[in-house]
Amino acid sequence: MALTPKNNQIPADKAAIRQAAEHDVLLREVDEAVRQDQMADIGRKYGKPILAIIVVALLAFGGWLWWDSHQESKLEANSEELVKALDNLKADNLAAADGHLKPLAQDGSNGMKAAAIMLEGGMALQQNKPKEAAKLFDSIAADKNMPETYRNLATIRSVSATFDDMEPQKVIDRLKPLAVPGEPWFGSAAELVGMAYLAQGKNDLAGPLFASVAKDENAPQGLRSRTRQLAGLLGYDAVDDVDKTLQQLRVEGGDVPAPGAAAAAQ
Repeated sequence: MALTPKNNQIPADKAAIRQAAEHDVLLREVDEAVRQDQMADIGRKYGKPILAIIVVALLAFGGWLWWDSHQESKLEANSEELVKALDNLKADNLAAADGHLKPLAQDGSNGMKAAAIMLEGGMALQQNKPKEAAKLFDSIAADKNMPETYRNLATIRSVSATFDDMEPQKVIDRLKPLAVPGEPWFGSAAELVGMAYLAQGKNDLAGPLFASVAKDENAPQGLRSRTRQLAGLLGYDAVDDVDKTLQQLRVEGGDVPAPGAAAAAQ
């Protein structure tokens, strides 16, 4: 009867297992050596280009951080200058205000530049220089790099500054694209277009336009009140809610309802 080892494996099996383990270790070592050799080969062939890419990436990232910090610092400085200009305008110190605005109008970002030029135009109007103001406003309106909101506002301010010297049709041509319900500057543009229609004797076009502005809840109350009265005088109803309109008139200090409101109340 043959004796069986306690681990139930004969010496030949143990030798085979050990040999297989040694073979596996050898394969792993060979595989690791091959990988190291491949990495060394890659390093020799592509090490410098890879290092150059890493350096360029780090430099670019550092440059971006510097640029971002510089832009933020510049924006903060420009904002401070704009605030100083506004403070001087409130104090009616136009010369000092202009000193703060000039650099912004020449070297500020598009939005900051537009704001500075708009304020310069307002100062020109305050000094009774409408043509100079219009020239400043037109420089914004014609600049495609400026934000559209500023360009449209500048167009309205330019026309408003020189309205008395403009042909009514020119006013209409410039502002009619903005005098459309839903446009941000609808109220202001439509009022000027309506006045141009009146100058042409086209009451049938002016009246409905004034009524539309009066009913526009996004328009300033002062503008709505003016256009409501104009629409009423032209025979157009500009009141949707009589009670609400009467209350607004009381708040504005009016003792007598506007013609349009009175007609609607009857």
